[in-house]
Amino acid sequence: MEASRGPPRVKNKAPAPQQISAEQLLREAVDRQEPGLQAPTQRFADLEELHEFQGRKRKEFEDYVRRNRINMNNWMRYAQWELEQKEFRRARSIFERALDVDSTSVILWIRYVEAEMKTRNINHARNILDRAVTILPRVDKLWYKYVYMEETLGNVAGTRQVFERWMSWEPDEAAWSAYIKLEKRYNEFSRARAIFERFTVVHPEPRNWIKWARFEEENGTSDLVREVFGMAIETLGDHFMDERLFIAYARYEAKLKEYERARAIYKYALDRLPRSKAMTLHKSYTTFEKQFGDREGVEDVILSKRRVQYEEQIKENPKNYDVWFDFARLEEMSQDPERVREVYERAIAQIPPTQEKRHWRRYIYLWVFYALYEEMDNGDIERARQIYSECLKLIPHKKFTFAKIWIMKAQFEVRQMQLQAARKTMGNAIGQCPKDKLFKGYVELELKLFEFVRCRTLYEKYIAWNPANCQAWIKFAELERGLDDLDRTRGLFELAVDQPVLDMPELLWKAYIDFEEEEGEYGRTRRLYERLLDKTDHVKVWISYAHFEINVPEEGEEEDEEQEDRPISEEAKQRAREVFERAYKSMREKELKEERVALLTAWKSFEGTHGAPSDIEKVDKQMPRKVKKRRKLDDDSFEEYMDYVFPADDESAAKMSKLLQMAHQWKQTQGENGVA
Repeated sequence: MEASRGPPRVKNKAPAPQQISAEQLLREAVDRQEPGLQAPTQRFADLEELHEFQGRKRKEFEDYVRRNRINMNNWMRYAQWELEQKEFRRARSIFERALDVDSTSVILWIRYVEAEMKTRNINHARNILDRAVTILPRVDKLWYKYVYMEETLGNVAGTRQVFERWMSWEPDEAAWSAYIKLEKRYNEFSRARAIFERFTVVHPEPRNWIKWARFEEENGTSDLVREVFGMAIETLGDHFMDERLFIAYARYEAKLKEYERARAIYKYALDRLPRSKAMTLHKSYTTFEKQFGDREGVEDVILSKRRVQYEEQIKENPKNYDVWFDFARLEEMSQDPERVREVYERAIAQIPPTQEKRHWRRYIYLWVFYALYEEMDNGDIERARQIYSECLKLIPHKKFTFAKIWIMKAQFEVRQMQLQAARKTMGNAIGQCPKDKLFKGYVELELKLFEFVRCRTLYEKYIAWNPANCQAWIKFAELERGLDDLDRTRGLFELAVDQPVLDMPELLWKAYIDFEEEEGEYGRTRRLYERLLDKTDHVKVWISYAHFEINVPEEGEEEDEEQEDRPISEEAKQRAREVFERAYKSMREKELKEERVALLTAWKSFEGTHGAPSDIEKVDKQMPRKVKKRRKLDDDSFEEYMDYVFPADDESAAKMSKLLQMAHQWKQTQGENGVA
């Protein structure tokens, strides 16, 4: 039972009186370890025993290499044992046999060379290295071993020869750097310079050019450094250019306090490198301008950054005209006319791909801004005129046109005091592609010049081209009224209202009525209202007619515009009520409920202002009440809607039901008499 309860519990948890540290435990463990097995030391009594031992070992090694010839470790252990026995010829023989098996083993060549070098057999080592680099010319480790041995022996000329053989294979950058460091150690700077020149031909990466420039900075002159950077920029070209090269060049010039040179280098680089490859260059240029430049220089940095950004966006989508707008404004801020013209010329060359007006709306503003810049900012009038002309030639006027361009061209000619050219421009516009906006612009131009005869001619052509345009008729009539020719004004209005098709006849009639009313021709105005009511029965016409009757002064009274609160005669009120009653009767017959409600509301407002309480009560009795009704739809479902019920309709229905009841009673009476 006790065994099944688990491990015994420790009752005394107090620390032991003698503590043992971890260090003591480890020391005791090491001391108690048993000594390992050691090979016994062999002692040879005479030369015969030594030869016997060597024979046994050689037989063992031969068995090893015979069983596994491709394992180079067996060969190297065999050769190393022979070297320990001072049997150099045998060791060389073993190395040669191993090389016959695998001549591409780099470690085997290294062991062979090191064995010869340890025994100071220099010529043997040199011959082996020569063979090794001939067989394996792409293994840098063998070349490094070769040049290290030659330089250790003090054979600098031989070292150069080895390096030249090595460089003929065009190795990696580390090999060239080792060759250059050799020449620097012996102060052969002209040789190092020649090596750098060959080095940058084989490896033209920007970092190698920067290494050459730093070498010239340490050991040459400033002219040599500039020459190196210039060669680098020319050699790499725009495709392989790197921002690090320009940054190093500019920092070198800044170190020499040649700030203008450094600034020119930065600008040259920013103009040629895309923004994605010049992020660090932008930061470096900004830091440079903050340290050594003025306010204009810092602004120029910002402009350069934005310029590169716009160039990248344009490269992605040349038809993005919003980017062209921003780019052109940026160049206008820089106040460099050549740059501005270049941007605008590049922008207007991006013609929309289709002849649809929606694709041309943004594009055409490039021409507008270009022309305005040349005229207003640059002051080149002839160039601005040429821009307008080229733009008008480019637009396909047979499919669509832009009245804005024609009008701006004419206004430009007016500003240059060339009225004949302006009129010719607008005449060509109307002749090629007449539009409402073109006619309005031409008329407005002639009005500003007070050429009213020309305005009449233009309006005649306008309404002949589009007789349904009510605005044209109204403007023409306003012109004649402004010239105080009322008969021509009435004649124009009469011609206009007689047109079979009008786009906004309500505006035309309102203008005609307002004209007659303002001229004090109330009889003519009343007749116009009657003519209009013959054409339409709209509730607003009736309400306007009633309000007109209120405002008509009585005969013998002079209309005083300043006296707005003059008393209204009872005759005027009665005429207005008659108009309301006629309107109500007409709409009741046509069962126009919504219009009747609007009319009664206006009538009630009128009576509340001008009528007596009895008149207001009379109108209130005619006001409808809202009721909720149901109607059946096409899908056999029902919907609720609000309807108006007028008291007059209820009275007529009640009279009709009473008449039917009396007829029914009469019929019953006749039936009873017949039965009797």
